[in-house]
Amino acid sequence: MLLRTKLFALAISLVLAAVPAGAESAYLADIDDLPLAGGLVEDPAARVVFDKPAGRIVEAVARGPVTADAVRGFYAQTLPALGWQAAPGGTWVRGEDQLKIEIGPAGPPVAVRFSIAPRGQ
Repeated sequence: MLLRTKLFALAISLVLAAVPAGAESAYLADIDDLPLAGGLVEDPAARVVFDKPAGRIVEAVARGPVTADAVRGFYAQTLPALGWQAAPGGTWVRGEDQLKIEIGPAGPPVAVRFSIAPRGQ
């Protein structure tokens, strides 16, 4: 357990080190360990959270004056450091959770939709 905690702390420090100096590191309100790519701002009106016996379902939307490629690159680098593994269909898995990130249009600006649900949901 101690090793896992140390690895998680190391992963977070690596993610934070990738944020440019002076940039504020923001996270999704209902997914406190999922950082927002630089330039994105969460839309509080688009947040949806359901607690189910099988796990939480969370949906969030963020927008910003960045390109789709920049967002894809940020999450391709950041998510593995946070324990997420790439899965088929553009999804990511960690433990019993599945994360889907939909980016569009190509931008800038772009809208990014985040969905977390228990695997198989």
